[in-house]
Amino acid sequence: MRTTTRLTALTAASVVAATALLAGCSPTSSDEGSDGDELTPVSLQLQWLPQAQFAGYFAAQEQGFFEDEGLDVDIIESGGDIVPQDALVNGEVDYAVAWVPKALGSIEQGAGITDIAQIFQRSGTLQVAWADSGIDSVADFEGKSIGSWGFGNEWEIFAAMAAEGLDASSVDIVTQSFDMNAFLAGDIDAAQAMTYNEYAQLLEAVDPDTGELYQPDDFSVISYEDTEGAMLQDALWADTERLASDEEYQDTTVAFLRAVIKGWAYARDNVEEAAQITIDAGSSWGPSHELWMANETNKLVWPAENGIGYIDEDAWDKTVAGSLAAVNEQGAHLITEEPPAEAHTNEYIEQALADVEAEGIDVTGSDYAPIDVEITEGGA
Repeated sequence: MRTTTRLTALTAASVVAATALLAGCSPTSSDEGSDGDELTPVSLQLQWLPQAQFAGYFAAQEQGFFEDEGLDVDIIESGGDIVPQDALVNGEVDYAVAWVPKALGSIEQGAGITDIAQIFQRSGTLQVAWADSGIDSVADFEGKSIGSWGFGNEWEIFAAMAAEGLDASSVDIVTQSFDMNAFLAGDIDAAQAMTYNEYAQLLEAVDPDTGELYQPDDFSVISYEDTEGAMLQDALWADTERLASDEEYQDTTVAFLRAVIKGWAYARDNVEEAAQITIDAGSSWGPSHELWMANETNKLVWPAENGIGYIDEDAWDKTVAGSLAAVNEQGAHLITEEPPAEAHTNEYIEQALADVEAEGIDVTGSDYAPIDVEITEGGA
């Protein structure tokens, strides 16, 4: 069983090294599985640094699920300097993790990519304000400073505002860092946060007025999943042309998805171990924060009514509708027309789900229940 994770560093030198590694996405092999058969090299581009948001992929590698499928998978990190769908389009990687609205924007610009597995079944984006701010819904955004990371993470905000009849220019969009410091300093009225990361950072912070950790009732939390702006997020994307013409790539895709399903099922059933696996893979978060992240990420994946990775057409259509409606503060549209039919398919995930379910593995998590995670200062 392979237990090491090979990750690309973020320095300029390592980008050069990564390019050399990725140049060969062809199915030649230099490694062997436990049965002596050659392994097919596969590269997966993440959309951020190692953390439990990607626990299922790291678990699939650490537990040997990729190797069992005859694959030697290279998991490649990003710190925001790599756009996953661009790496896929450029032929640098075989598969990529990206939010659906970001990918739809790339598709409209000519990217030939296909959503082959919708890992996150629901949105994990929040907008967090102070409890006494008067911001209790998207309708209250008008005239307020609304924080966003940008980089395509802002489109749920604009889609939700459009559904409320709010012009994007009626708010002050403030670019925030990937932390909650500006919010805690009072520089932003409502900050963007993910359930599995930045919201936990708030709960791990000390209230200077009390000397104790902040509590949930200190904040007003708006979940975009409960709005018309909800969009599908982490999905696995493949090269559309290769899917259409390369039978070996088709077979590799199904094998890759079988291992991914097993990895996420492991992360669901062994959440503490999954958190530790991501720490071992290079996460810089403390163990409490990482466990929170693993637990909250599982909530976005499970339960999966039709099986993990299955693309629900209603959720897809809602994401497309929100993407069409979203207009930013400069008047720019995310997309202006419906994406092509080949932008998503359940063909490969359905086959993988059937294969894995036949092995007796629970692919829907219908009885899934999250664990209780103790919040500690700084997530230590």
